[in-house]
Amino acid sequence: MSHNNLDAPIELGAAPRILIAEPNRDYLGTIARRIAEAGYRVATADCAQGAMAELRRVPADLVIAELTMPGTSGVELVQMIRDDAVYRELPVVLIAGRSERDAAVRAFESGADGVVHKPFHIEVLIARIGRELQRARSVQRLRNDNETLDARVVTRAIELGEMRDRWLESENKRRKLEGEVRRGGPKAL
Repeated sequence: MSHNNLDAPIELGAAPRILIAEPNRDYLGTIARRIAEAGYRVATADCAQGAMAELRRVPADLVIAELTMPGTSGVELVQMIRDDAVYRELPVVLIAGRSERDAAVRAFESGADGVVHKPFHIEVLIARIGRELQRARSVQRLRNDNETLDARVVTRAIELGEMRDRWLESENKRRKLEGEVRRGGPKAL
């Protein structure tokens, strides 16, 4: 089973942890503060590599990243997350400038779960965070349920195999006894 941020042990009742990757420190501070005010725990990074390092240090429940960052872009960050077996299911929302017409296409092709275009109301981003976290929890519950069902199927298959073996053994004994009865009873040794 792959372990992701939804499986990670966190303190009981702790708010979901949101990792924000944004190169503009002022903008990063504003978004981080507003998301924290909405009740989330927040971690920040100013580049994609910093985001991956922070993610490995303390898992997050969702990543928000700027689509256009110096060096490694938000699209490349999404690809790094999707290529990592531990974090591949982690929800990622990219923030794109209004002028980036093909941004949503590139974001979704890379595996992003959502795109929010600037300028946006912070309430829209916070609502998107809530929705993505809810979706991720639902997907994880479904995976857990499927694993439980798979285990039950394996157990039942083993039980049926054992029952078949016992039935075949019993059937062989019955046929042997029938043969002995037809021949006049069991032969004395």
